[in-house]
Amino acid sequence: QVQLVESGGGLEQPGGSLRLSCVMSGSIKDIISMAWYRQSPGKQRELVAWIHKGGTEGYADSVKGRFTIARDNAKKTVWLQMNSLKPEDTAVYYCNGRPSRWPVESDYWGQGTQVTVSS
Repeated sequence: QVQLVESGGGLEQPGGSLRLSCVMSGSIKDIISMAWYRQSPGKQRELVAWIHKGGTEGYADSVKGRFTIARDNAKKTVWLQMNSLKPEDTAVYYCNGRPSRWPVESDYWGQGTQVTVSS
């Protein structure tokens, strides 16, 4: 089992920055990639950024150039640095961990952290 706990959300003005953190515990050696998703009211959950165990990373077009994902295996932490925030970035952000045996084993999810971008 893997547990994921997010933190760092809050209220920020347009153009501002926030950094989300996701701390992992449990059988994390089985996790091959980590990602951040977000979900706004009435919308489907969407993939924001991901980073593979080997370091390969990727971003949704809507956040490319503004958001950066990073991980520290020793600290068992994944971050999402969000710059130049826009009102449309408002959502609940979820940390995701994909096990090596996916889809036989389900993804792991954190409880979510609210990000609100508003003046």
